Amino acid sequence: MTSAAVKWVAGWAGAGVWAAGFVAFSTLAPHRIWGASAAVGYLGAALAAGLLRGPRARSVALGSALTGAVAVPFGYLLLTGEGQSEVGVIQRSAALLLHSGTPYLAEPQAVTDYNPYLPGMALFGIPAALLGDGSPVARLLGDARLWCAVVLLLCLVGGRAVLRRGGPGHVAAPGGSTVLAVLIASPLVAFPLCVSGVDLPLAGLCWLGLALAARGRGGAAGLALAAACALKWTALPAVAVAAALLAGSYGTRQALRCASAWSAGVVALVLPVALRSPGALVEQVFAFPTGQAEVATPAASPLPGRLLAELGPAGRYTAVLLLVCGGVAVAVSLVTRPPAGCVAAADRLAAGLCVAFLFAPAGRFGYFALPLLLVVWSRLATGVLPGARSQAGPRRRGGPPTTRPTALPQATHVARHVPAAALPGRR
Repeated sequence: MTSAAVKWVAGWAGAGVWAAGFVAFSTLAPHRIWGASAAVGYLGAALAAGLLRGPRARSVALGSALTGAVAVPFGYLLLTGEGQSEVGVIQRSAALLLHSGTPYLAEPQAVTDYNPYLPGMALFGIPAALLGDGSPVARLLGDARLWCAVVLLLCLVGGRAVLRRGGPGHVAAPGGSTVLAVLIASPLVAFPLCVSGVDLPLAGLCWLGLALAARGRGGAAGLALAAACALKWTALPAVAVAAALLAGSYGTRQALRCASAWSAGVVALVLPVALRSPGALVEQVFAFPTGQAEVATPAASPLPGRLLAELGPAGRYTAVLLLVCGGVAVAVSLVTRPPAGCVAAADRLAAGLCVAFLFAPAGRFGYFALPLLLVVWSRLATGVLPGARSQAGPRRRGGPPTTRPTALPQATHVARHVPAAALPGRR
């Protein structure tokens, strides 16, 4: 067996072990369903990678992974209506938005009564509100997870297409359809896509905004990031990163254009609901996720910020102080050393998000899928190393940086982020 085949087998086998862990340890039915199906799919992928040879091995392995980790559990969970509680929250918020003009309940009592998302997230539940659940087709087409997945795919492909159009310092990697399929089949995307889906459009829109900013399209980048910020306020750091990228590479005018478009988009998407139910929005979108509402948030993973907050007021203030210091450090880095391209911008945004998730008073390990997805896809979509200083020419205002990106070996540059056995390239 060649070394490339060993990597394929090890990567798919590792993904299978990860999936099997949900069957063994999770108490949530959707997690167990996904884990059982995905484990079989990844096992089949590992066997195909080890027993078959040539391009057929990659095709069969990838097909097995996509079938077991995406197609089967996704279809089953959508048809049966099983999923994490946020799927129901989104679909209920859409019905409320259509009937009352606000996606928030006036007096939430239980955890599932709270809607911790900004008004834009309710749009993903509108198909369910219009179609109902009276037939399998209606359940399939109405489920919010389907439309979250559609937006993610459109943004990933769209952002890559923006970079593919050329321009100094931005080179799209070959094999786009294959690497996209690898990403979708990996647990990083397949698991949230099947059981929840809510963070996927957020990640996709942030990526699209950064890709547009990397090509100097400030207005379009601002609109994409406005759409992201209309879903969850955790997308706000992406605006600062995109503005720094535009200012450093294309001049202040493009950064201001991005900020103006973003402001207009957020006002149009959020302000009408904010004016209609300001108290409910503040309580459910800001107080509840940070542990300040009357009902405790279920986001209680043992992260540093959460552990500090449990120590009392002193611990909470310490967590907030660390959060502020981390945010200031990232902000200073954007001013003193702005990102020079899409990959560098994704890395900087991921760093800021990780700091926020680590020291927030409430959080989940699953939140880290967002920065990890940005880091992985930015490399898969471009195939370049960020900030190759030794090959960079002087930066010039009003245009892209004169950096010649350093191409990564296709078979190794994402081995730490996606199943190594699923990497396209040499055998």
